[in-house]
Amino acid sequence: MGKSMIRALVIVLALAISAYALIQYGLFDPQKAGLVSIKLRNPDFHLNPWIYALYTHIVTAVLALVIGPFQLFLKPRSTKRLIRHRLLGFVYVGSITISGLVNLYLSLQATGGWVSALGFLLLDIVWVGATWISVFKILGNNVQAHKEWMLRSYALTFAAVTLRIWLPLLIVIYHGNFIQAYQVVAWLCWIPNLLFIEALIRLRPKRSGRLSG
Repeated sequence: MGKSMIRALVIVLALAISAYALIQYGLFDPQKAGLVSIKLRNPDFHLNPWIYALYTHIVTAVLALVIGPFQLFLKPRSTKRLIRHRLLGFVYVGSITISGLVNLYLSLQATGGWVSALGFLLLDIVWVGATWISVFKILGNNVQAHKEWMLRSYALTFAAVTLRIWLPLLIVIYHGNFIQAYQVVAWLCWIPNLLFIEALIRLRPKRSGRLSG
């Protein structure tokens, strides 16, 4: 599969999952969504304020998921594109930062107990960390390192997609046991993404990474 095909696949999957999340939680009763309905089976679970944290996470994560490919795949060669790249970058980083703060609460409330909670909590920490390292790299005029850390950041953003690919398969593997499947997907949705992008970064030829002037 060539680079153009991979890029097209990433964009299509990102847009498809974003549309799915917005339709599922925006147009239909969120209490009938799979994850919410599972949580409501627990008599000790309180929908508020959890649902508002979830909505905040969905909106900000969708923004990051949609913006990411255009930031990574379209080079800001002209002044107009550079300005747009920076503006979208602010939105991308801001969305992840807000989502990361909200996810601290959501992680602790994760279905599947401490196994799921730890998986999502580590994802959250690494996600926000990689994003802000990328920001600091570009502030230091290190373009190459900025690109590499932004690739890591988006690989973790893409966990929103891979979670929804892995989860149905895991539910089948565990014979319909959602809790077991969710405990595994809390780790599987992001660790392979990070390993893949790390291998890709290390295999790419290194270029001079500093801006002159």
